[in-house]
Amino acid sequence: MTAIPTLETKRLSLRPQRMEDWPDYSELMFSPRSAFMGGPFSVDAAWGLFSGDIGQWALMGHGALMIEDRVTGLCLGQVGINHGPLFPEHELGWFVYPSAEGKGYAREAATALRDWAFSTRRLETLVSYVHPDNIRSCRLAERLGCTLDATAPRRDPVDLIFRHPRP
Repeated sequence: MTAIPTLETKRLSLRPQRMEDWPDYSELMFSPRSAFMGGPFSVDAAWGLFSGDIGQWALMGHGALMIEDRVTGLCLGQVGINHGPLFPEHELGWFVYPSAEGKGYAREAATALRDWAFSTRRLETLVSYVHPDNIRSCRLAERLGCTLDATAPRRDPVDLIFRHPRP
């Protein structure tokens, strides 16, 4: 079983999930803000996602990490690498809670986990599946240096596939 790492950036700690993360996580997943991730979700589905984010570490050697402010200890959102039957390629995904939007946290966290995925986990490729109406995530993928890949396999034909460059 792969130990779940904690990654540090200038402002953030990307750390394993804890049970106390569930209330804010579930609130987001129950809300219309989760629409670009397939939501809003029922409590059963949200719990399955939360548990799956942890379970992927044991099954795949990667998964999700919570984004925490290093100064305040406040949980700001999540960044993760997904794979398995729902993801044709390794996928880098992210979300931040409403209070954390527009402050560069998602970019900082995604960059750190992307770099870890390529250098430590030694993944060959990494993509982000983004709904075209999710303008903020499309812009973030572009700021991360991603390029659109129209030929990449996808589960949802609507999704845009942003391919991450190797650092």
